[in-house]
Amino acid sequence: MHMMEYLSSEFSSSMQLCHATAVTGGDSSQDCRYSYGYASSRGKRSSMEDFCENQISNLNGQIVGLFGVFDGMHVWGHGGVRAAEYVKQNLFNNLVRHPNFFSDTKSAIADAYAHTDEEFLKSEHNQHRDAGSTASTAVIVGNRLLVANVGDSRAVICRNGKAIAVSRDHKPDQSDERQRIEDAGGFVMWAGTWRVGGILAVSRAFGDRLLKQYVVADPEIKEEVIDGSLQFLILASDGLWDVVTNEEAVSMVQPIEDAEVAANRLTEEAIRRGSADNVTCIVVRFHHSGRAEASP
Repeated sequence: MHMMEYLSSEFSSSMQLCHATAVTGGDSSQDCRYSYGYASSRGKRSSMEDFCENQISNLNGQIVGLFGVFDGMHVWGHGGVRAAEYVKQNLFNNLVRHPNFFSDTKSAIADAYAHTDEEFLKSEHNQHRDAGSTASTAVIVGNRLLVANVGDSRAVICRNGKAIAVSRDHKPDQSDERQRIEDAGGFVMWAGTWRVGGILAVSRAFGDRLLKQYVVADPEIKEEVIDGSLQFLILASDGLWDVVTNEEAVSMVQPIEDAEVAANRLTEEAIRRGSADNVTCIVVRFHHSGRAEASP
């Protein structure tokens, strides 16, 4: 793909959000096959370390949707804003430039995650603080939905009215994650919650140079077919999932046709329930009739 093809692609993206009240937005794909909405709120936190990115681009004649939630982690002076903003600005650029983006999308996603992590760590060489970020991303190419995840932001789909998690939260106390960390020479211990090295509460992340040997940025990737049974996708930071179950989130979104309104509804409910974290939600609703319904 030529650089100009990407630079001339149509896109919309959200910027850093620094308000306690939710900042929202949304759009539809050019072929009206899906629409998206996002909402993000600082919530009870004094700073905003969540970022989200939403792009609908025309790449080599194909409409491609790119959606991501990036949660900067704040642990012992963690520079979460710096890490999450870097991933937001670079991950999708690295992905769409990958030579195998269309021919082998899964490997392209894995390579883009690894390359973005490596480049971020290089960029942080002169920084004295450690910085890290989660990522939960979704790529729509044709009738394929590819969800990738690092950390504890989460992706949930609604298929035939049922909530299905299409990512898993990477926590250090999961048996396979703990084994991987210990095999690499690390340890997991309880410090208010289970933590890698007694410090970090997620077992995979971008950045985190001091724990990089154990806290990898290898995404778990799941592919779903976009057919008539797939109704919508929710991507959200743990500020939502700490207080709202997968099933509750799907039930709240289901009757709301407008994706932006739905994302805002989730964010407001998380804050109402007392979420102590930043809250960021993206809802992607699929329109199998071939057109997006008008907003209410």
